[in-house]
Amino acid sequence: MGREIVAAVIEAIRVRVSGSRSLVGLLLAALASAPLLSGCSTNPATGEQSFTAFMSPADELRVGREQDPKIKEEFGGTYDEDPELSAYVRRIGKKLAATSEMPDLDFRFTVLNTPDVNAFALPGGYVYVTRGLIALAENEAELAGVIAHEIGHVTARHSAERYSHAVATNIGATLLGILAESRTVADVASLGANLYLKGYSRDQEFQADMLGVRYLSRAGYDTGAMASFLAKMGNASRLQAEMAGSNRDPDAVDLLATHPRTVDRVQQALAAASVHRGASPIVNRDAFLDRIDGMMFGSDPKEGLIRGREFLHKDLNFRFEVPPGFRLFNKPTQVLAADKAGARFVFDRARQSGRLHPAEYLRARWAQGHQVRDLESINVNGMEAATAWLPVTAGNNESFVLRLVAIRYDRDTVYRMQFLVPYQQTKARSEDLRRTTYSFRPLTDEERSAVRPFEVKVVTVEGGESESSIASGVPHPGYEVRFFRVLNGLEAGGLPPPGTRLKTIGPR
Repeated sequence: MGREIVAAVIEAIRVRVSGSRSLVGLLLAALASAPLLSGCSTNPATGEQSFTAFMSPADELRVGREQDPKIKEEFGGTYDEDPELSAYVRRIGKKLAATSEMPDLDFRFTVLNTPDVNAFALPGGYVYVTRGLIALAENEAELAGVIAHEIGHVTARHSAERYSHAVATNIGATLLGILAESRTVADVASLGANLYLKGYSRDQEFQADMLGVRYLSRAGYDTGAMASFLAKMGNASRLQAEMAGSNRDPDAVDLLATHPRTVDRVQQALAAASVHRGASPIVNRDAFLDRIDGMMFGSDPKEGLIRGREFLHKDLNFRFEVPPGFRLFNKPTQVLAADKAGARFVFDRARQSGRLHPAEYLRARWAQGHQVRDLESINVNGMEAATAWLPVTAGNNESFVLRLVAIRYDRDTVYRMQFLVPYQQTKARSEDLRRTTYSFRPLTDEERSAVRPFEVKVVTVEGGESESSIASGVPHPGYEVRFFRVLNGLEAGGLPPPGTRLKTIGPR
């Protein structure tokens, strides 16, 4: 996401700062920009001076408009299956935005079709929440709290502030080093990109929380909802890390990763905003549960589905199975798996593989520049394939074996498997790797017809049930009850009283 935004913003920099690639041209361009470095403005939302010299409001609108379709593509597109849910989110967002210091800004609110738990905003008022985040929320007030926080980032102009500081820092660094090394304007822009990719500062997150609770209060929502959702997000993140078999799920994207905050700091922001909980704040739990009942949960079938240790893709017509102890994670362009012993697995589709034999593709294209060992042609369920391995040393000097497998699925498609195994586990894991390799095959007719997504199901506690019976459809083997508790914000110790409505997960 950040890289694409930076690429668009860089063009504005190149217009302002001369395109000259000579040493003198760069120096003059940087010096010409110097007056901008002192330019600050009073932010109408925070009331504070902020440095946004390198990204004007017009730039923010342009960047948001240009990057919006790219964000949608990267995160599975918009969730078009349920237009009423999208309209519901837009109504909440518009209600909150109307209470902000930028009520005339044309905010856009989008539900992204991804199971990742995330929310973010682009400059210019483009705000996104994911299916995964909506499923985790308990009520409308919690969802509103997330949206209000993102509106706060927009009204505080944090993207413009962060980017302007990055550009100013790098122009200064360029001037200091100009006699030692010639840098072009493109070099400055690329350095600024790296800084731009960093997360929001603690102060910016605090401001977004403070503004968020302000907007929640003005719109009549329960101002405590932001903290309650953050606590639930923390529980979900810890459970996800445990299910991944490590301290943190590799490559995971979640709200805590992009918005590092704590419940205490949210409470401090609430106090700093000088707002108080009203006598009858809006929570709207039942209305929210009605709206998400039947919402797709987990991966969209068009992106492939996880069934325990098995991954199936109906549209592309294949399946494979990872070894016992591995947990699968479906990403837009890859399928990842990990176990608690440090082994990792990556599955993807080759780009520009040509029509080379898999052995030649593996050696000359995929592993180009590396000396692979024991390159061998194999046959995987009637498909030409090849395998080889190479040693890998991690930054901490730990040794691994990287096993590569390339499978020619059809005339134009090569699928790839990568197994990264700690060196001392290589022999013990060899049979697991072989089984996973040869588990790759087309789907049967019965398997294709059985590929259906999961959905959120809202049930009412009637008495006599158990947590395990209600949670039986949750697609996380061994973690069904714990995930069910996190999903509903429940503590261990049984179900709430009869008549209580709860969320669970089940197949459609």
